Amino acid sequence: MKEDPQKKEVSRKDFLSTAIFAIGGIIGFSIGIPAIAYILGPALRRNETQNWVPLGSPTKVEPGVPTLYRTRVEQKAGWVTEEQELTFYVLTENGRDFTALSNICTHLGCRVRWVDDESQFFCPCHNAVFDKQGNVVAGPPPRPLDAFEVKLENDQLFVLREG
Repeated sequence: MKEDPQKKEVSRKDFLSTAIFAIGGIIGFSIGIPAIAYILGPALRRNETQNWVPLGSPTKVEPGVPTLYRTRVEQKAGWVTEEQELTFYVLTENGRDFTALSNICTHLGCRVRWVDDESQFFCPCHNAVFDKQGNVVAGPPPRPLDAFEVKLENDQLFVLREG
C-alpha cells in the first residue's frame, strides 16, 4: 500500500512542542509589547502643548526698567520629575506690552544682572555686556539673551517656555 504524501501523521511529541512554542510566543508577545511601550513611551512622547508659566503681577514692573521675576516649575524628563527655578527679566516701555529676557548669559550660562546706573545687563564671569533689549554690547557671548513671549491675562504675567 502506498502512503499519501499529503497525509502525514503528526506525532504527539511534535504537536505538544509546537503548541507549547506557540503559547509561549503569544505570552511573550502580549507581555513584551506593553513592556517596551512602558519603557520607551516617555522618551518618544512629544510635548506639543504650550507651556505658559505664571510670573506674577505686572504692577511690579516699572516702565523702562527690567524687573527680575522668579518662579518654580516642575519639569518632567521621562520618569523623573524635578522642581526647577526659572528667572526672567521682564521689561515694558508703555505698561501694556511686555517682553521677557532670560538672565542666563549665552556665553557660558552664568547669571546676568541688571546694572541700573549703566542701563545694561552685566555678566561678571567674562565681562559680557548686553543692552536693555538683550543684544550683545561687549564681551564673548555669541548671541543675544534669549527672549520669551509674554502675555497678560487676568492681571497676571505669563511667559511662554519651551519644552
